[in-house]
Amino acid sequence: MAEMTLRVNGSVRELDVDPRTSLLDLLRERLGLTGTKKGCDHGQCGACTVLLDGRRANACLALAVACDGSEVTTVEGLGGAADGDEPHPLQTAFVERDAFQCGYCTPGQLCSAAGMLAEGGPSAVTHDLTDDPPLTPEEIRERMSGNLCRCGAYVNIVAAIQEAAR
Repeated sequence: MAEMTLRVNGSVRELDVDPRTSLLDLLRERLGLTGTKKGCDHGQCGACTVLLDGRRANACLALAVACDGSEVTTVEGLGGAADGDEPHPLQTAFVERDAFQCGYCTPGQLCSAAGMLAEGGPSAVTHDLTDDPPLTPEEIRERMSGNLCRCGAYVNIVAAIQEAAR
């Protein structure tokens, strides 16, 4: 077992963890944060996307012990609706734009979108790589390409992200 400390959704957690435990399994099984979903468990679908020190990360690929001292934000930590605070603007836009069907990918989509909006800068489809381009549907699709939606709600996901970006 390895001792580690994480700040998860603003709360410091001191844990003894098997060094083979993924961040995803730690969040779901030890901390009860089941909003983060296990999809492929191979880093290919994005259902497990969380913010790790403010950057998007596939929690299924990160060993928990490698995250010692890090700040982790899950979908439960994005908005404060559970605490009586307002939901995150992305959460509101996803509801208003009907940007989900079955909802399984939604937590990963929300965390990825929050990270993407904070990142800025060019992407692989940006024509001028010295520019910080506007978030066109093409830019959003490219930047969110690591998150799959089996239901095909991409049109509404892109529209929701554009709305929240405004």
